[in-house]
Amino acid sequence: MLRHVVLMNWTEAATGEQVAEIARRLRELPAAIPEIRSYQCGDDLGVNPGNANFVVTADFDSVDDYIVYRDHPAHRKVIDELIAPILASRTGAQFSLDG
Repeated sequence: MLRHVVLMNWTEAATGEQVAEIARRLRELPAAIPEIRSYQCGDDLGVNPGNANFVVTADFDSVDDYIVYRDHPAHRKVIDELIAPILASRTGAQFSLDG
């Protein structure tokens, strides 16, 4: 099992409505991409200073399944149309849950 984690920071111009639409659209992806086993996303709670603004975690059975998600047109559309215009920075990682 593979876990994919992305931390994003938004530009100063990003609005709450834009971020809410990103979350809504990302949460639709499991219905469009059957390779996704688990999917969560949301705003940072602001508990610690310096945290990223938004996080996505997704689980997949294999690297190949992750690549299907990564390159899927529905996922790319959310990135290109909604995320990219307000993205200040992004950090991602994938790691094995199998030890």
